[in-house]
Formats: sequence, structure tokens, C-alpha cells
Amino acid sequence: MKTLIGGSVAALLGLIGIAVWWSQFLVVLAGTIPIMLLLGGALAIYLGYDELKDSWNKDEVEQAPATSSDPAGDDVEKYKNEIDELKQEIEQLKKE
Repeated sequence: MKTLIGGSVAALLGLIGIAVWWSQFLVVLAGTIPIMLLLGGALAIYLGYDELKDSWNKDEVEQAPATSSDPAGDDVEKYKNEIDELKQEIEQLKKE
């Protein structure tokens, strides 16, 4: 309830303030709109560049496995062999 009353009072004071200081409000508005457009455009350029850079990296990653001879398969076999060796060591230790 306090929030509703506080919000109503703030909105009423804001409305009165805009009515009383209309010309100053327009000056502030005229000063902030170009800055907001400039900052928004800069943000859009940055995000577009970042997205473009990510798509370039994605294309490079997708092309890399096609040129090489399946390095992931070698790693899988290596780890499988290592696991088998460790299992054998565990079995030997259990017997002792």
C-alpha cells in the first residue's frame, strides 16, 4: 500500500514538474536523445561485430576437423587403453 501511495505521489509531482518546467524539459530531452542514439548505435555496432566474429570462429572450427584426420578418435582410444590398464592394476591390487 505504501508503494502505491508513494508511486502516485511521485507520478503527480513528475507531471506537475513537467508542466511547470516544460521548456527546460524540452532542452534536456533535446540533449539526451542524440546521446542515447549515439550510445545505442555504438552498442549495436559492438554486438554486431562480436556476433560476426563468433560466426567466423564457428566456421573455422567446423572446417578444421574436415582437414585433419580425426584427432578425437585417437584420444578416445588412448583413454580407453588407459582405463583398461588402470582396471587391471586395480584387479591386481585387490588380489594382493
